[in-house]
Amino acid sequence: MAEAALEHRTRLSRWLALMAALRHPKTGYVLLFGFASGLPYALLLGTLYAWLTDAKVDVETMGVFSLVGLAYAFKFLWSPALDRVDLPGLRRLGKRKQWIVTAQLLLGGILVVLSLLDPLSSLGVFSLLAGIGAFASATQDVVIDAWRVDVADEVATIDILSTVFQMGYRVAALVGGALALFMAERLGWPTVFASMGGILLFVGFLGLFAPDAERTVAALADERSNLGTLRQAGQMTPRVRAYALGAVALLWGWALVTVLVFMVRSLTATPEARPDSTEFVTQMGPLIVIATVVIPGLIAGWLESMRKQGRHVLTADAPARTAYDTALDHGYRALILPLAEIIGRLKWAAVLVIALVLSYRITDAIWGSFAYPFYLGELQYTKDEVAIASKFFGVGALIVGLALGGTLLTVIGRMTTLTLGAVIAALTNLLYADLAVGGARMQAASDLTGFTWLAGQFGADDRMARLMLTIGAENIAVGIAGAAFVAYLSSVVAKGYSAVQYALLSSLTMLVGTLGRPALGQMIEERGYYDVFLLTTGIGAFAVVLCVIEWVRQARSGRPENAPPPEPELV
Repeated sequence: MAEAALEHRTRLSRWLALMAALRHPKTGYVLLFGFASGLPYALLLGTLYAWLTDAKVDVETMGVFSLVGLAYAFKFLWSPALDRVDLPGLRRLGKRKQWIVTAQLLLGGILVVLSLLDPLSSLGVFSLLAGIGAFASATQDVVIDAWRVDVADEVATIDILSTVFQMGYRVAALVGGALALFMAERLGWPTVFASMGGILLFVGFLGLFAPDAERTVAALADERSNLGTLRQAGQMTPRVRAYALGAVALLWGWALVTVLVFMVRSLTATPEARPDSTEFVTQMGPLIVIATVVIPGLIAGWLESMRKQGRHVLTADAPARTAYDTALDHGYRALILPLAEIIGRLKWAAVLVIALVLSYRITDAIWGSFAYPFYLGELQYTKDEVAIASKFFGVGALIVGLALGGTLLTVIGRMTTLTLGAVIAALTNLLYADLAVGGARMQAASDLTGFTWLAGQFGADDRMARLMLTIGAENIAVGIAGAAFVAYLSSVVAKGYSAVQYALLSSLTMLVGTLGRPALGQMIEERGYYDVFLLTTGIGAFAVVLCVIEWVRQARSGRPENAPPPEPELV
């Protein structure tokens, strides 16, 4: 009886905590920033191509135009600067807000300027502005992710903030996708982009009043003290740190220049002289991952190992005496310490965390590119049917899934929800496998649950009902998994290093998904969609196993499951 009463009080306290978090002002700003993060992504990587199509821009040029999306995949390459560099005259806005508000105002201005151009006659300027907009949007994403981690507290928990952010992001996808198409049909594309730009300008104004993770005088003193700690006895010698910093900076610089050169060549060359994007991704992609993730991780791990063994360390304090010494310390803190901190804190578990990050959302990242060919080509649905099922009904189901995921995070815990999300996200691939061979089982499920009758009340036939049920089930599962995954990533990174660590981890999923698409496309051509969905289910099952292992690791660590992100330790 006493145990039942205790369990009841525990559940009640969790629901009360959820309600308190939802009423917190930070939650409203997270929703706003989630919307501001999702809107330019939906416009620049989706809706813009509908405008280019109406403007009679050729498909090959549009394919090259899509390379602006590389800014999102490689955003971690400039994330260290966002942690340490202040914008001239804007530092008073706050450590994170100075970048967030600037990016939002820049994006709003770019969308307004785009609305004044003709895509066909001004394609060069149009592509340049779209590229700048993609970099600004990716930069905004990095800083908002870091801001969300930094401002989380015991009331506005990281789990709730992460879920609300995802909801704002998905609402923006609906506004920048379906609503934009609806407006374009009636008002024209210039009005659409001018309106969307005005929305972002307004969001940037509201962002001025958002809370920020401010560095107080005491915090600044602690930061200077921590920087000085790098030159105390027992820390790595400046010479070794300089070699490590130079190697990592060279690798990340090479990767960034390689991507930028490829984008510039692709956007400025004639169709005959354009480099092959598939060849670039398959050949250079793995090298970029090795150069920016694997080798820097090994360097950071080696430095931590040497420090603990007392090798290549200072035997006495060696204070910074020149501007070069100070620049070395700042560069090392910005580029190396985030990697060394997470590897030093997680130790062997860093391999597990990276494996989980790589596999948890890879199914969505790979399969998403082939969704429309599957619906329109393989299943022969019309564009209107796909728009209704995927954009309207599907986005609604996704928002329901996110809300359910946020509730589960508070009620049953982070790792339980993460594992549940992995299970159901994997299983929903089997629903698509059934559609690929006729959809008899999905039709039976639709009839049995009464969904066929319900959809029929809105004019949908049996065939449309089973598509909507499949997409709805998948999107609810993806919503739960997405809410849990963002919360998990936010819990792994450390405050203070959040911009670099979160950008790096979140980029890994996009990179691997991009690398896997050519192989998956070839498999679809050779073996069909049914076998592909069985494969993606298997990949999802691998993620489930990793979730269970990570769950056990965290339970043994003794750290509370829903604890806020860790404070960094100087390594």
